[in-house]
Amino acid sequence: EVQLVESGGGLVQPGGSLRLSCAASGFIFKRYAMSWVRQAPGKGLEWVSSVTDEGGNTDYEDSAEGRFTISRDNAKNTLYLQMNSLKPEDSAVYYCAARAGGIVTTTSLYDYWGQGTQVTVSS
Repeated sequence: EVQLVESGGGLVQPGGSLRLSCAASGFIFKRYAMSWVRQAPGKGLEWVSSVTDEGGNTDYEDSAEGRFTISRDNAKNTLYLQMNSLKPEDSAVYYCAARAGGIVTTTSLYDYWGQGTQVTVSS
């Protein structure tokens, strides 16, 4: 059974930091590009960041560039998202997702999804 389990979300003040984790099982993690996608209340899915299967290449949505860092540990089957300088507009449910093949930003093309972790940025 494929599982993607996110953790690390919570309430943080503007300017603060959080590190999200996504533990993967049930598929060959190192053969999948991995992504973070978020959904704010009342809005659609928004691609945030992706990393290639071996971790050699990354991509970021414009608002995340320079503040967020995506990484992965294939030995631990785990994906990470370090989020710094958080803003209220970053508040959303954050999902990790997997896709066999290269990075794509079209979320409908992802093969597997986690259940999400809530991030709330508020004073």
